[in-house]
Amino acid sequence: MSVAVKIPEVGESISEVAIGEWLKHEGDFVERDEDVVVIETDKATVEVPAPEAGRVVKILKKAGDTASVNEVIAYIDNSATNDAAKASAKPNNRGDQSEPAARKITGTEKNESASPRILTPERAKPDGQDQNVQPSETSDQQSTGETREISEEEKIPDSLQAPKYQNAHDATEKGPARPAANRDVKPQIAERAEENLQSLRPQNDAQISPRAAEHREEIVPMSQLRRKIAERLVQAQQTAALLTTFNEIDMTSVIELRRRHRDAFAEKHQTKLGFMSFFVKATVDALKLVPEVNAEIRSNNIVYRNFFDIGIAVGGGKGLVVPVLRDVEPLGFAEIEKAIADFARRAEQNKLKPDELQGGTFTISNGGIYGSLLSTPIVNPPQSAILGLHAIEERPVVRAGAVVIRSMMYVALTYDHRLIDGREAVTFLKHIKDLIEEPARMLLQI
Repeated sequence: MSVAVKIPEVGESISEVAIGEWLKHEGDFVERDEDVVVIETDKATVEVPAPEAGRVVKILKKAGDTASVNEVIAYIDNSATNDAAKASAKPNNRGDQSEPAARKITGTEKNESASPRILTPERAKPDGQDQNVQPSETSDQQSTGETREISEEEKIPDSLQAPKYQNAHDATEKGPARPAANRDVKPQIAERAEENLQSLRPQNDAQISPRAAEHREEIVPMSQLRRKIAERLVQAQQTAALLTTFNEIDMTSVIELRRRHRDAFAEKHQTKLGFMSFFVKATVDALKLVPEVNAEIRSNNIVYRNFFDIGIAVGGGKGLVVPVLRDVEPLGFAEIEKAIADFARRAEQNKLKPDELQGGTFTISNGGIYGSLLSTPIVNPPQSAILGLHAIEERPVVRAGAVVIRSMMYVALTYDHRLIDGREAVTFLKHIKDLIEEPARMLLQI
């Protein structure tokens, strides 16, 4: 009986998916709950397991096609058996015989094998054949049954042999003169040499341009995830009044704090102490101070949120994704670092779950890991703001009237000006700056 493979529900707001890679093909046997196909949503990729064991008899959707939730995309015959598994389990009745019996060579085959042939370097020599025997010697010996020594002259191709003279008088009196057989051999040799050189010369641009033009473009369907990213970015630009404000943070104190406690932190918590946990904790504190940044415009209303779900933008295998850290406020530094590391690893493997990419009240994007010095990030709707972090670079700054070298980072806050005024935006960013430059303030809550 045939069992249908359907698109499962992968999120409350997802009604359509794209077919990714088929892990099983028609004719393949699949076990129950074994992954059959990978589907792509606008948030993540999901593997669809087989509902029952059997053989895949029909695939209705190919890679790149779209399908709706609960739509049938393949059929499995659950009455089929795994023939490959049975064959591998079947005992070998032939005992230890691993090689077929030697076959007698008939007289006809002997005559056929004795016919002259040319052996090329690419053709493997038969077992036991002397590797030093020249191809021409082997051919001659097989055809006559006798061994004959090949002269040095016969080993040279005809086109490269010296011209043969008609008699000894020509060779002695006339010296290395023209051959008697063909007085016009020099023009022929010159012509043949020119042809050989012509074949070795590279083709000009006019000759290779048409072929090269075929490989200058490659058309690849846009994935569901990339389409959704494009849609949401355009939506943000068209529906929100976006503005960006900047500041710079002296990272020297945080760098020194990490240097002193990095090893002990890693030994105790089995994870590295990064910069993101400092910024996440500082962001939560700043969101408490300026609640408008954590709010959302919904129709003609402003929705203030009393919880903090922070989205962390990470580069995934198929594009930028924003998994969400839920209820960040009570989390410690180690819990935050572990969660972010787990997000980054599974994003690279396209293993993030759809519900991990939904929601979020505020987003942090760290372009500094790619070397970005300054940028203006785009808000992730329906959120109202996003914090952009950038590369840390040593720069000369003035401290107490003296020019000193400090590890500095530019930070950017892009916000929806319909809800957040410049005063709130600057206050929010300045508070993060103060907390990062003096990390002890986060512990003292001042």
